[in-house]
Amino acid sequence: METSKIFIGYIIYLPIAIALTYFVSKTLFKNGKTFMIDIFKGKDDIAIATNRLFEVGFYLLNIGWALLILKIDNYHFNDTYQNLIEILSFKIGGFSMYLGLMLFLNMYLFFRGRKKSKQRPPVVTQTIRPKGPQVQ
Repeated sequence: METSKIFIGYIIYLPIAIALTYFVSKTLFKNGKTFMIDIFKGKDDIAIATNRLFEVGFYLLNIGWALLILKIDNYHFNDTYQNLIEILSFKIGGFSMYLGLMLFLNMYLFFRGRKKSKQRPPVVTQTIRPKGPQVQ
């Protein structure tokens, strides 16, 4: 009986974790595209490609983490539905907090990239000296 309840837990946990990841990713990278276009100074093709790469990395990292923390019987599962719900709420709540941290990390990177792109490039001065013999 314990195995079937654990399986039910997996069936509940995985779609929720994937849906949360999808929702956060779509929201972040839909709005992050504006920052990328600003960072890359209107070069839309590079900005959109970079944003897409960040999005794929976000998916890989977060779904990978969701799968790594999947195991339920590490939490002293005692074969009750109450215990299953408590474990699932702990796992989904922890994963939601992790996604929130990843969201804020990405926002920090967007803002940092925007700030760096707004800074003026340093002015390089070069002294030109004649190459021929010098007359005094």
